[in-house]
Amino acid sequence: MPRRIVWTDGQDTQIRRLRTEGASWDVIALALGLARWTVIERGRAIGVERPPANAVVKPDESGRAPLPAGHADSWGAINRHTTLDGVPFQLPGAIR
Repeated sequence: MPRRIVWTDGQDTQIRRLRTEGASWDVIALALGLARWTVIERGRAIGVERPPANAVVKPDESGRAPLPAGHADSWGAINRHTTLDGVPFQLPGAIR
């Protein structure tokens, strides 16, 4: 038998806020560390159905070219909160 989830006001608020901001159920479930359908059912129970029509939708970047090695966006995301945080990317064999 699945374990019973005791929902908190904070979780309900987070579901409402993220959904209002346009987040998908997958993103909300990941943020809460729960299964997607568990979060969907809780959203329905508290009256959260769909993001509003004016919610900002992230553009689909599936067709863009891959970022080059060491690009600031990918390098920073990979190394955030590690000992390499803030260290610029260096090409192998480059002399500094």
